[in-house]
Amino acid sequence: MALKKGDFIEIEYTGKTDDEEVFDTTDKKTAEENEIFDERIHYGPIIVCLGENHLLEGLEKFIIGKKTGEYKVNLKPEEAFGKKSAKLLRLLPRKIFRKEEIDPYPGLEVNIDGMAGIVRNVSGGRVIVDFNHPLASKNLYYDIKINKKIQDTKQKIESIFRLELNLSEVEIDIKGDKAIIYLEIPAEIKEKVRERLSETIKEIKEVEFKSPEDKTQKKEEGIKKEKKEKDKNKPKKKKETKKTKGKKKTKTGSKKSK
Repeated sequence: MALKKGDFIEIEYTGKTDDEEVFDTTDKKTAEENEIFDERIHYGPIIVCLGENHLLEGLEKFIIGKKTGEYKVNLKPEEAFGKKSAKLLRLLPRKIFRKEEIDPYPGLEVNIDGMAGIVRNVSGGRVIVDFNHPLASKNLYYDIKINKKIQDTKQKIESIFRLELNLSEVEIDIKGDKAIIYLEIPAEIKEKVRERLSETIKEIKEVEFKSPEDKTQKKEEGIKKEKKEKDKNKPKKKKETKKTKGKKKTKTGSKKSK
C-alpha cells in the first residue's frame, strides 16, 4: 500500500553532497567512517510522521506515494535547504562578540539571537556573519530505506517525544483511545503536547499525565502481585501425621529387637 501524509514510518538514510561528503546518516558505522559521529545522537532506524517536517520537505514529498523498500533520492537546493540569500549576510559590530568574550575569526560557528551562523570575514570593528544554512545552494543525494509503516500507537507517541521534545525515555501506557504519560512537565507544555498528539495520532482521544513515581509504584505492585500468585500456586509439602510417625517408630523398633 502506498504511503500517505500522516503515516508513521520507520526509515534509515544517508545524505551526501555533490562531492560525496556525508553530512547526515542514521548509521553509526557510516558516521564514524566519515568523522561526523556524535555521541549525543541515537543511531539506528528512526520513526517519523510524513508531512510533519520530521524530514526535509523534498524528501517527504518523494516518499509519499511510495511503498516500503530502498530508494535513491536527488534533491535540488529548492527542495532541500534553499538557495543562499544575500539578506542572510549580516554586518555586526565586533563589540557584540567582546561582550561574550568571543574572538571572532573566519569559519567560526556562532549563535546570535537564536540563529546559527558562520563568521565569513573580520575587518577592524566589523564582522560579517553568514546565516545561510551550510548546505544552502547545494544539491543533495540520499540513500533511503523505508523499513515499514508503524501501526503501534505507543511507538508513534514515543517518536513525537524523541523528535520534537528530544525525550527518548518516556514511560507510556495505552488504554483504548487513552494515552497515560508518566512525565513531569509544566502545565502549558502539557496542553501543547495534548494538542500535538491529537493532531498527529488520530487513534488517541485522551491524554493523561501522571508522575513517574506512579509508574514505579504500579510496577512494584505488579511484581508483588506476581510473586504472591507464584507462591499461591507452589505445591505444598505434605506434613507427616502423628499416625504416620508412630508407624515409622514401630517399624524401626521391630528391626532393633531382631
